Amino acid sequence: MKRSSNLLDAGAITLSSLCLLHCLALPLLAAALPLLGTWAEAEWVHALVVAIAAPVTGFALWRAHRQHRLPALAMASAAAGLGLLLGGALGWPSHASETPMTVAGSLLLAATHVWNAWRRHRH
Repeated sequence: MKRSSNLLDAGAITLSSLCLLHCLALPLLAAALPLLGTWAEAEWVHALVVAIAAPVTGFALWRAHRQHRLPALAMASAAAGLGLLLGGALGWPSHASETPMTVAGSLLLAATHVWNAWRRHRH
């Protein structure tokens, strides 16, 4: 059971990192390559990332909470990160806030997963 939890946390951290990379690196590449610019701005990319992140995060947190009760701060951090990702993907409250919200959400989710992996390793 510990191995699968490690894989879930590692997968969630990887997905958060890919999301962060998408938000920070693709705009730079988009300036150089028009095709990547079109792809980076495609709304389906954001919807796809959130559609993958939400169930993986939810399952990882549910499983972690079931194995060793998670502190409220961990649950709040993950919920806030997921909320920021969703808000960024939907372009809410504005298109200009999409990247900062998505970056903050990715970092919050990754930090929560790292914290959970550290807690599990420590026990």
